[in-house]
Amino acid sequence: MKYITKTVWILSLVSLFTDTASEMLYPIMPIYLKSIGFSIVLIGILEGVAEATAGLSKGYFGKLSDNSGKRVPFVQIGYAFSAISKPMMAIFIYPLWIFFARTIDRFGKGIRTGARDAILSDEATPEAKGKVFGFHRSMDTLGAVIGPSLALVYLYYFPENYKTLFFIAFIPGLLAVLASFLLKDKRTKEMKPKVSTPFFSFLNYWKVSPIAYKKLVVGLLAFTLFNSSDVFLLLKAKQSGLDDTMVIGVYIFYNLIYAMFAFPIGIIADKVGLKKIFIIGLVLFSVVYFGMSANTNLYLFFGLFFLYGIYASATEGISKAWISNITDKKDTATAIGTFSGFQSICTMLASTFAGLIWFQFGATMTFLITAIATLIIVLYFWTIPKPDNFRNQVKK
Repeated sequence: MKYITKTVWILSLVSLFTDTASEMLYPIMPIYLKSIGFSIVLIGILEGVAEATAGLSKGYFGKLSDNSGKRVPFVQIGYAFSAISKPMMAIFIYPLWIFFARTIDRFGKGIRTGARDAILSDEATPEAKGKVFGFHRSMDTLGAVIGPSLALVYLYYFPENYKTLFFIAFIPGLLAVLASFLLKDKRTKEMKPKVSTPFFSFLNYWKVSPIAYKKLVVGLLAFTLFNSSDVFLLLKAKQSGLDDTMVIGVYIFYNLIYAMFAFPIGIIADKVGLKKIFIIGLVLFSVVYFGMSANTNLYLFFGLFFLYGIYASATEGISKAWISNITDKKDTATAIGTFSGFQSICTMLASTFAGLIWFQFGATMTFLITAIATLIIVLYFWTIPKPDNFRNQVKK
């Protein structure tokens, strides 16, 4: 565990507390919004605006972090925004206020993502990136197990008392903010001159980025366009006969598998190669979607969600480790922020496409199209050279 430094531990705990707070509200958010008068259309618009805000801000704040040479302030402010957004959604129920509170939450994610991942990258050697990012994903996702579990217990004793849950979620959010103050930026002898950073300046990185980065991100975004929200998987389980408690249960089970396997899979990836593990993850994703297209057996859903947890373990942290190994250290936050920004927008489009296909042709066609498209994308990734440390590459 020598490669898991104090800084990695602190960041991982911060993410665990934040995810506990966010995922505590995830299962009840649509129910709460409907209870205060939001229509399905308005909920869709709210989530779309929130995701677009997060997506665009990730690239900008990643670039700003690289230009300033600072990481920790972005992490602290980003997690603080997410924490205060929780009680804000319960204080007033006016639609404009709810939009503001939800956007503040996603804006916080945009502020912190690039800087946080750059810190993780700086804490690891190229040979240990899988371990470090995998460990962080394990801790982060553990929050997605604890949060919904606490929500289930609370709602068992206090059914439909949603507002209080938002105030309870503020507690782990506050713990995350307090823990973030244990982080310190590394001192560097080099003083960075102040550089103007226009909001869309991160887009210029695409022009000067390494060819390996461009090839990787094209493949990742192509996959993202077919990787719709997990809500569709849960909806399919619900359609097939699982009750609300079982649906939340299978979601918790998926996150538990994800949390358990992300770290060990990161260790394996450092030994056998990030590319191999990532491709295996995509193949598992395709298997899950083929299974979802045909399955109606309630017990098999747990098997499919088990594989889905392994897929997430083999791709989420691994993709960021891969990016950080093929980009210059001074551009890490910009590279990850730019990718994450485009990824958020592609995710929004993917869910829109999936919803339209589901509405027109049914659930089976939705999952089949995604599964087949993923196998084609696997072939593309097979052609990409395996990741290497940026310093050993000839920049093209």
